[in-house]
Amino acid sequence: MTTDALARPALARPATLRRISTQSGLNTAAGHLLMVLLSIFCLFPVYWMLVSSFRPANTLFETSLWPTQPSLDNYTRAIDAIPIARMLVNTLVFSAVSTVFQLLTGILAAFAFARWRFPLDKLVYTAVALTWLVPFQVVMIPNYLLIAQMGLLDSVLALILPNIAAALAIMLLAQAMRGFPREVIEAARMDGASNWRILWEVLVPNLRGTIASLAILIFISTWNEYFWPLLLSRTAENSVVQIGIQMFMTAEGNQWGPLMAASTLASLPVLVIYIVLQRQVVQSFMKSGIR
Repeated sequence: MTTDALARPALARPATLRRISTQSGLNTAAGHLLMVLLSIFCLFPVYWMLVSSFRPANTLFETSLWPTQPSLDNYTRAIDAIPIARMLVNTLVFSAVSTVFQLLTGILAAFAFARWRFPLDKLVYTAVALTWLVPFQVVMIPNYLLIAQMGLLDSVLALILPNIAAALAIMLLAQAMRGFPREVIEAARMDGASNWRILWEVLVPNLRGTIASLAILIFISTWNEYFWPLLLSRTAENSVVQIGIQMFMTAEGNQWGPLMAASTLASLPVLVIYIVLQRQVVQSFMKSGIR
């Protein structure tokens, strides 16, 4: 074998590496371009809502990307038409209290299902899981009649009561607790820790990623709730902001300007929470596997 034959593979290797590197760079660029396009596709409705909220009524349907005559008239009309500040407070109380209660009941029930064995435990867990598959429309009338008999119609408490426990929270947290290393729990038990201390000082701190992800999902889901508040609310002062937005859609026509302004105000709290907790949100979603 000549020296040329021995050198040929060595000369060909850099060219192969360059081709692989170029192909990898093209794939990365294509992936980034796709993500940019998808981001624009997802964000453009939010941008259009924000821009339209600043357009005067006579230029509301213009197609420019920025209002030619920005105005706050739509916000003034929205605030004058509905008690939007009171509605935002009601929505915040409804979402925050429901989130706290669902997490609390979910943690306690999940610990019982994951760490204790009692008669018919699997049957009870299956029954809880099956409630997740029941549509809201099936339990809507019984819940409404119960709330009416309790005299709680047209109150924020009536919105909260059916949302103090959720099967999704119990199942997700039970699965996370079952996957927690049993050796750590046994070590804590050998140190004299009670079940209560093991739950709040060992399990909960180590599952904060899963709990944070679940809290965000519950909060946003409750914030966007529409049908249950619509069923119970009688006055605008005791209703939530989603009902207030719907008030700008009438049989005579939709008031798009105030509607966009009210929608922007309704989106701000969730947007601010996401911006402040952006890093924790992404990390918790990645750690808990919720994408």
